[in-house]
Amino acid sequence: MREAEEDEPMLYDLLIGPFAEFDFMRRALVGIMALSVSGAPIGVFLMLRRMSLTGDAMAHAILPGAAIGYLVAGFSLPAMTLGGLAAGFAVALAAGAVARLTVMKEDASLAAFYLISLALGVTIVSLRGSAVDLFHVLFGNVLALDNDVLVLLASVATLSLLTLAALYRPLVMECVDPGFLRSVSRSGGVVHLTFLALVVLNLVAGFHALGTLLAVGLMMLPAAAARFWTADITRLILLATAFGMVSGYAGLVVSYSAGSNLPAGPAIILAAGALYLGSLLLGSQGGLARRLLPAAHLQR
Repeated sequence: MREAEEDEPMLYDLLIGPFAEFDFMRRALVGIMALSVSGAPIGVFLMLRRMSLTGDAMAHAILPGAAIGYLVAGFSLPAMTLGGLAAGFAVALAAGAVARLTVMKEDASLAAFYLISLALGVTIVSLRGSAVDLFHVLFGNVLALDNDVLVLLASVATLSLLTLAALYRPLVMECVDPGFLRSVSRSGGVVHLTFLALVVLNLVAGFHALGTLLAVGLMMLPAAAARFWTADITRLILLATAFGMVSGYAGLVVSYSAGSNLPAGPAIILAAGALYLGSLLLGSQGGLARRLLPAAHLQR
């Protein structure tokens, strides 16, 4: 009985105390929840459209624009946001144009722009900033979110959900049968461009919390983990969002417990990775355990 009473304060100090006592932990949690609500559904559609690596390439594409904003105005939210959006849209349009005007496929052109953007962004930040500044740009600082960043994250989440609700049917149709969508509607190109705009917008939002290297992690890992539990698109979106929230909370708790030894951003992505690996092993939809265990024989 006494041991149970002693465990309760310990659990409170571990799971609730950091968020009850420290404002920066509450801000980080709210920011991660907003990113999960907006980014996880985007990740589901990227996965279903076989564009998962496109998200990673676009995450690096925003780096030069954000770096130029940093070079001009320091860690200014408007400057880095506008720079990241401009660079992301420019790379998306350039990769599409190269794919249409040359023999190179879109994935190869995105890979080329991804490498150029990453090197250029790191170079630009290094011209003015220190190693600490470069670390924050690449990996973010989710524990330093202020009111302006939280408003940005909430605005992106709201806009993303409203846009996805409006485009839900054509997006699902394009995932299932893009040829049929092209045959019955001319909106396929508009839907595709709007979806890419949402990808860039969410990556720029994630950049402010998790940095350019980790922003895509909270978008893709929960979606990939959810796929091992369900094939229904609506359930995929809901489960991926829940996985993103759980990963954010668990990562923040583990990072707080580890002190300065484990940054919060990588801890969140590692928590999402642990969920993915667990789903890969135990998932009811193609998990390794179900594939390796002998199936029950059919009985009459």
